[in-house]
Formats: sequence, C-alpha cells, structure tokens
Amino acid sequence: MNQAITGIGAVASTGRDIDELFHNLCAGVTGHAPLRGFERANFRARHAYEVDDRPVEGQDVAGRATALLLQAVAQAAKEAGLSEDLSGIPILVGTGLRELRSAELWWRGEHQLTEHDLHFGPALRERFGAEQTYTFSNACSASLYALALGSDLLAQEGGPDTVIVAGVDVLTESMHGLLERVHPTAPERVRPFDRNRTGVLMGDGAAAVVLRRDGYGEQVHGRLRGVAVNCDAYHATAPSPEGIAVAMREAHRISRVTPADLDLVMLHGTGTLLNDEAEAVALADVFGADRGRPLMTAIKSMTGHTSGGSGLLNLVVGLRALGEGRVPPTVGLDDPVAEAEGFRFVTGAPRDEEMTLMQLNAFGFGGINAVAIVEGAR
Repeated sequence: MNQAITGIGAVASTGRDIDELFHNLCAGVTGHAPLRGFERANFRARHAYEVDDRPVEGQDVAGRATALLLQAVAQAAKEAGLSEDLSGIPILVGTGLRELRSAELWWRGEHQLTEHDLHFGPALRERFGAEQTYTFSNACSASLYALALGSDLLAQEGGPDTVIVAGVDVLTESMHGLLERVHPTAPERVRPFDRNRTGVLMGDGAAAVVLRRDGYGEQVHGRLRGVAVNCDAYHATAPSPEGIAVAMREAHRISRVTPADLDLVMLHGTGTLLNDEAEAVALADVFGADRGRPLMTAIKSMTGHTSGGSGLLNLVVGLRALGEGRVPPTVGLDDPVAEAEGFRFVTGAPRDEEMTLMQLNAFGFGGINAVAIVEGAR
C-alpha cells in the first residue's frame, strides 16, 4: 500500500486547527469546562470538553456537528492544495451520533429540522460541491472505519486517486446523561488507564485528512500502511480484549509490521471502568515482550471522548507527533492500572523522541474495533 496523507485538519475543545491543538496538547491544556450548551442542574456530571462556539452560553444551537465537520474538511483540503471545489473527490465521514443534538433541539421545539439536516451530504454539497459523500455510523471507531473504506476506494482499479476522510461528533444531552449514569460515581474528568478513574466525559471534535493514491512530489505528512476492522459482537457495551487483539494482529499483518517495529501507540483510552483494562490486556497480549518499547499516550485526557471522530483526531495528532518527534502527555494518569504494567506511558510532560511508525486504536460499542498503522513522512 502506498497511500499518502497530504492534508490534515482538526477542531476540538483544545484547538481550532492542528497547530493550536497540538501545541495545547503538548502543554497539557485541556478543554475541560462547565457544561456550556444545556442545563447543568439536570446532571451529576456538570463538566465536558466542548468547543466554545455558541453565541450565548447555556443556549445551544443546531448544526454544530456539521459546522465542525466543514471546518476540518476545509482545513485539510486547503493544506493539501485543493480548491474549494471538491466535486470530483469522494468524502467519507465517520460519526457516532451525526446531528442527534439538532434532533434533541427539534423535539423540544427549539429548532426547525428536515430530513436533510440529519446527515452531512447536503452541507458538503453546498459548501464544496461534493457529489459523492458517505456517512458511516460505527460508534467510537467510525472515523477509522471510514479511513479503511477510503483506502479501499483508492485501491480499486479505476477508482479515484484522492479521497477525503473525516470524523465528527459533538455533545448531546442524551449521550452525556447515559454516560454519566453507567458509573456509580459521576465522572469529573477523563483519566485514561488510571486506577482512580471514574468514567468518561464527551468532547466535541472533528478531524479530516486528504488521502491520495501516491502523493509523490507533494507535501506528505505520512503514509497509511493499513487499517484492520472487525466486529466481535461480544457485548452491547462491554469490550472484548480478544476481539481487540484480533484487530491489532490483523493490522500488523496487512501493514507488514511487528510490535517491535512500532514507536508510538495512540491509545483509545476512554477512561471508562472496562475499556481501558480491556485495551491494556489486548496490548499486553499482542505486544508481549515488546510492550515497553513504543511510547503510549491517550489524548482523550485533554479532548474528552470525541466519539466517532476520535480515531481520526488521534491520527492527525499522531502525524504531528511523528513529524515533530514530540508526544503529548496523558493528563491525570498518576497510578496506572495493573493490566498496563510495563507500558511506556507519556505522562507529566511531552516526550521528545525520534519516531517512524505508529498504531492508532479505536473501539466502539458492540465490539466494533479498528486499528490503523501509519508511517511518518521521511
């Protein structure tokens, strides 16, 4: 596989573009703040990781997921040297919730809504002239699933030579309420892999990449070596370490790498009571004696859980880490869980190190797993 990533874009609570985002993550700046878009008194967990883009705090507006998506796609396209006319380029979007928040506001009578507002195609057509748009709702692994499908499109004989892959999700009342109630103690902040973590909080986020069949002679951030996806269907919400391990091994196989080759793992790292331990068990199983070799970090400790957009957000941050030789820390990780013994977590401060290959993890409800291997630009 020789697929080049020639443009990247990102918007999250910690930065409105990749430069600001990466700088703040390395500085340990988090987007953790009191709930901005809806009534705090209705919830035990009264903080989240939201993009501060509402005209009036406490009054939510519709279409925020679409707006963040358009920003991320525009950034990636511009950086790749593409025009605003993307009519000949397929755009694949991974999401967990689409415009669920807009539907919540419509149900309350606070917003007018049509069926066209519930998916991203019309907005992408209006803004960029996009003729081929695809939306995949694969829970928290959605954007890496979209990456796999975008890669497949490029690999087809007679297929396009360029695709744009994106991921997006924003906070919704229903999901925020669901996540705070599955834990006995209301989560205060996201603390991936820490023994004292209490659960996950959502964050707003969107990311996009321009993926080309070759990319020779162009600006290249990195090259996609392979993406493996599976659905182990182990449980509606609880993850399966075995299913996750299968996805990791398949990603290594199709990318022709071994655990000893990998320099960095961008962890899924949600901070939930089950997911972190399952991810750690799978990593320990697959990496074995090499578990202490790659640096590992979990940026959800600063961005919150950006759901379907989180895999691609990991990708763009990881690309910048490979390019600069600097890995942002995992904030709030003070006492790692026993299952992660021997892991080389980055904590406290960013770690400077030369790196070439990284692994990206994304796992969703229902056992929907995705693992990608990416090589930095040389």
